[in-house]
Amino acid sequence: MHAVVRTYNGHGAVALFDLLDSRRAEIEALIRKVPGLVSYEMIRTRVGGVSVTLCESKEGTDASVDVARDWIKANAGHLRVDPPMVSEGEVMVQIAAARQRA
Repeated sequence: MHAVVRTYNGHGAVALFDLLDSRRAEIEALIRKVPGLVSYEMIRTRVGGVSVTLCESKEGTDASVDVARDWIKANAGHLRVDPPMVSEGEVMVQIAAARQRA
């Protein structure tokens, strides 16, 4: 598995996450199309936010970076958001909480 973390801070980051929050359904529909998607999280911070994408392969996380870049360019270009800090790599450990059955 492969993960990519995009951290948005600086100019326009708070406004970007306000916009993303208001268009959650659209973002979800786009991310669900990423090949080999395992999970996606969008986390608001006090200075912007972070997105975490986990895919079965690097091809999937590369596609997610393209989707994010293209969406921001088309929908949030007016915000002049500083580019995100992008960290990516192979997943070494993945732990998911066991879900309790009702």
